[in-house]
Amino acid sequence: MRAGGRVPASGMEGTKTHPDTGREESESERLDRNLQELLGELRVALPGVQVLFAFLLVVPFNQRFPTITSFQQTTYFVTLLLATAASLFLIAPTIHHRIQFRQQDKRRIIMTANRLAVIGLSLLAVAMTGAILLITDMLYRSTTVAIVAAAVAVGFSIIWFAIPIRRLLE
Repeated sequence: MRAGGRVPASGMEGTKTHPDTGREESESERLDRNLQELLGELRVALPGVQVLFAFLLVVPFNQRFPTITSFQQTTYFVTLLLATAASLFLIAPTIHHRIQFRQQDKRRIIMTANRLAVIGLSLLAVAMTGAILLITDMLYRSTTVAIVAAAVAVGFSIIWFAIPIRRLLE
């Protein structure tokens, strides 16, 4: 037996060494691990989108809100819709799993949930950029707005997307 009470992979029915990862696990073990990793990642992302959404919901009740420009009003509304859409996509894997979990099709659940999570995180990045754009425009109303919003968008593009995509292409 291995540490932790696991039977060595050679003695497990259906266990194979994955050619890319080198892990010794069955297909069902791999799917279980992938689902747990995905759920853990969503647990990290969801509080961020919830805080942003809550912030955006209270903004109209601020005393300065009636005096905002039409640009700020449009930025606010688009950002609110983006945060809503990010919530929609990031929470969707949970309901999909609840509805389909007894269908013995974990592979499809994971593949769909992965796509939804990537879309949701993309929307969250755009919504966060929109929130920075709105706040910076309210504070400065100058070229600082464009510089800060562009820097935030570039930061998300590189750190969240370009780095892992580059690794995929290697």
